[in-house]
Amino acid sequence: MRRRRAIVIIAVTAASLVILPAIAWLGGLRTNLTRSYPLGLWRIEPLERTAAVGDLVFICPPDTAVLRMARDRFYLSRGLCPGWFSPLIKTVVATEGQAIAIGAGVSVDGKPLPRSDVQPRDAAGRALAPFAGGHVPAGFLFLHSDFAGSYDSRYFGPIPASGLLGRAQPLLTFEP
Repeated sequence: MRRRRAIVIIAVTAASLVILPAIAWLGGLRTNLTRSYPLGLWRIEPLERTAAVGDLVFICPPDTAVLRMARDRFYLSRGLCPGWFSPLIKTVVATEGQAIAIGAGVSVDGKPLPRSDVQPRDAAGRALAPFAGGHVPAGFLFLHSDFAGSYDSRYFGPIPASGLLGRAQPLLTFEP
């Protein structure tokens, strides 16, 4: 009888470890373990309009050589987005037609973007190549995080808005 009870407990526990995260995932819940935004539990909320400057969003990055290199260097995590990327949490700082200039920092339409210093090297001393600048193409977004070590559009440029999952809403977060 003990063996049967142990098997039932193990089966229920194993099923819970699979089913509960699946329900959370399907319900739009995500955990953030990066330093770009507070650590913890977040929710993806539908965005019933086109993304606008100032929106904090979840977005799937495109599968490009630059972003694969970033994933290989562990700037980005593996996840369920195309190319096995994890969704990013970033703030939209420029949309279609806006001019991006990259120097020591980022300027959008000639206005410096606060806390946007461009780092020449990552924490491991490897060279970082900044985005060349230019206008944000139609259907693309330029993304940013205030965290100095964030890997964002400063380095990979604008990304397709088609990867937008929704607005990022913190539920249970903390700052280390």
